[in-house]
Amino acid sequence: MIKNTLKSLTVAAMLAGSAMAAAAQEYTLRATANSNENDEDYDGLVVFKNYVEAASNGAIAVELFIGTQLCGNGAECLQGVADGSIDIFVSTSGGASGIFPYVQVLDLPYLMADDRIAEHVLSGDFTRKMREMALEDSGGAIRLMTIGNTGGWRNFANTKRRIADPSDMEGLKIRTVVADLPQELVKALGAAPTPIPWPELFTSFQTGVVEGSKNGITDIMGMKFPDAGLKYVTLDGHAYMGALWWMNNARFMEMPEDMRRVVVDGFYALQQATFASPKRKSIEAYEQFVAEGGDLYVPTPEQKAAFKEGAAPVFDWFKANVGRGEEIFEALTAAVAEAEEAVGAARSADLN
Repeated sequence: MIKNTLKSLTVAAMLAGSAMAAAAQEYTLRATANSNENDEDYDGLVVFKNYVEAASNGAIAVELFIGTQLCGNGAECLQGVADGSIDIFVSTSGGASGIFPYVQVLDLPYLMADDRIAEHVLSGDFTRKMREMALEDSGGAIRLMTIGNTGGWRNFANTKRRIADPSDMEGLKIRTVVADLPQELVKALGAAPTPIPWPELFTSFQTGVVEGSKNGITDIMGMKFPDAGLKYVTLDGHAYMGALWWMNNARFMEMPEDMRRVVVDGFYALQQATFASPKRKSIEAYEQFVAEGGDLYVPTPEQKAAFKEGAAPVFDWFKANVGRGEEIFEALTAAVAEAEEAVGAARSADLN
C-alpha cells in the first residue's frame, strides 16, 4: 500500500513538474541574423538569449537561427518580421533601406566623431524617434528595438594607393551596396561607385572589377581581402556601422509589462555587447593587416576636414531625395549636438 502510494505520488510530482515547466515557458522568440558565429550580431544574440531566459525565469525562450535558415536578405527577413514568422531580425541600414529609406541617415559621413558620441546618440531619443517612424510606416507591424554596432567604423580601403585626402580617391572604382546614399558619397569624393554583392567582392578585387571598398577592419580581415590585393586602409571613420534590431510589434505588445521589460533590458544588454565586441576584435585585425604588409593611414585633422567638406553635398542630396530624410536628419544632428555637449562635459569633469 505504502509502495503504491509513493509510486502514485512520484508520478503525480512528475506530471506536476512537467505542467509547471510547460507553464513557465510562455513565449518563444525566433531570432535570426544573416551572418555567422564570428560576427558581432551573434555575440549580441548570445547575450540577449542568456539575459532574457534567465531574467524571465524561463518564461521566455529564445531560439537563434544564424545564417539564412529563415530568410535570405533584408527585405525578405523584414517581411518575415512583419507577418510574424520571424520575431527578431538584425539588419544593416542598407538591408532595411528598401522599406525604411531614412535609416540610411546612419550612413551619412563624418557626423559622429567617435565611439562615445555614437553610443550616446544611439542609446537615446534618436533611436526612439526612428522607432516611432518605422512603426508608422509599417502600419504598426515592425518595431525598432535598439541600434548596436556591427564591425566598428567604415573606412576607405583599396588595392592601388594610400588615400590621404579626397584627391586620392579620383577615379578609383569603389564597391558599394545597391543603396543610393553610399553611391552618392563615393561620387562626391571623385571615385566611381560600383555595386557588387558581398559574396562576390573577393573575386572582384582579384579581377579589378573594383579597386576599393567601404568596410570595417574586422570584415576586411574576416573575408581575407588582403589575399585578393587589398593593401591600403585609411582610417577616416566616415560612418559608424550601425546594426538595427527589429521585432514583430504585435509579438512584443502581447507580452505583459514585466516580460516586455525583460525584453527591453535584454536588448540593452545586446546593444552593450555589440558596442564592445568590435573594439576587442579590431585590435588583432589591425595587427594582422599590418603584419601582412598592409598600409594603415590615419588622416590629419586637416585631411579629415577636407573629406568632410568634400562629402557635404551628400547631406543636401539625402534631405531632398530620401523620404522623411529631412525629419530624421534633423533628429540625428540634434542628437549629435546633445551628445557632444554631454560627452564633452564628462570628459572635462574627468580631467580635473
